[in-house]
Amino acid sequence: MLTDDGKHLYVSWDEYHLLTERLALKVHASGWEFDQILCLARGGMRPGDVLSRVFDKPLGIMSTSSYRAEAGTIQGRLDMAKYITMPKGELAGRVLLVDDLADSGVTLKAVVERLRGMPAISELRSAVIWTKKVSAYTPDYYVEMLETSPWIHQPFEEYDGMGPEALAKKFVV
Repeated sequence: MLTDDGKHLYVSWDEYHLLTERLALKVHASGWEFDQILCLARGGMRPGDVLSRVFDKPLGIMSTSSYRAEAGTIQGRLDMAKYITMPKGELAGRVLLVDDLADSGVTLKAVVERLRGMPAISELRSAVIWTKKVSAYTPDYYVEMLETSPWIHQPFEEYDGMGPEALAKKFVV
């Protein structure tokens, strides 16, 4: 649900799953055939996993990080993992890059540039659930264009800073 001022978007688990399914259907409707999926950790892991299962394609993981300060709300220096984790072999052929959103676009743009420099990748396309209007990079596939560029409150954020003790309290009767 987008707040009236357009500054916050609250997403439930059900909405998150439906949006991920819609993303899979957009990729499928394009007719593009790909060989592998590469998701960006952490945000792209959930949609990447679903797309990997739907399309029955191997899933690779690349860790990136830029949001650290203020409980993950302030973008800092972009760190990209030196290595990409694949179930077998190397990242090659036609690759679908998956993340949750194109926010500023800095991360996706940098990753795309790095991957396009890899000779084993013959074609690369990107897919996200949300693209913010202010993004410097527009993915090939996205479900929603967010005109007001709100802060997205995703359902799994309830675990940020929770710790095992607080989690255990949910089960005390």
